[in-house]
Amino acid sequence: MRDTGTTRHYSSAPQRVRIIGGRWKRTPLRVAEVAGLRPTPDRVRETLFSWIEHLLPDLGTVRGVDLFAGTGALGFELASRGAERVTLVESNRQLIDQLMQTKHRLAADAIDIVVGDALAVAAHWPDAAFDVIFIDPPFNSSLLAPALSVAARLLAPNGLIYVETGAPIDAALLARLFLRLVRSGRAGRVHFHLLRTQTA
Repeated sequence: MRDTGTTRHYSSAPQRVRIIGGRWKRTPLRVAEVAGLRPTPDRVRETLFSWIEHLLPDLGTVRGVDLFAGTGALGFELASRGAERVTLVESNRQLIDQLMQTKHRLAADAIDIVVGDALAVAAHWPDAAFDVIFIDPPFNSSLLAPALSVAARLLAPNGLIYVETGAPIDAALLARLFLRLVRSGRAGRVHFHLLRTQTA
């Protein structure tokens, strides 16, 4: 998760985050010195995964993807809790190296790391490929709408999309993509949302 805006810089981010639950509980994840890196705070992830485990109690069959992986905190958390497969997409070479180091350190065989632009990579994946999709693009970018559109196509029936934004998510955008809000919260300037298709 990287925010390339000028309103928040690396110096305001934590030096480490940690995995909250599962087999790697309490494992620290280093926050690399990459400008604008904005990892999801521990307390937000704790809330998020409480929601996910309530709505998807059998994580052992879950396929997840983080389209803007950053530190990998969301993806490693999902894998720690028993997800069948988790894909992390990242374009920054320093962050990719860190993700690979974490994968090897944890022997995280369920984790796949894909190098490249999130939207370009996702364009090659089949429909309904994932049960849990994490989206946390830079707040000041124009990536949210196209990333949500891609996620709506990739989402399996009864799956979940998690989105972090700098403002409450636009209801009209969700309606156009046939998505609905099922949970939401706020931590400082971070607004976080859990979505499903309108039919789920």
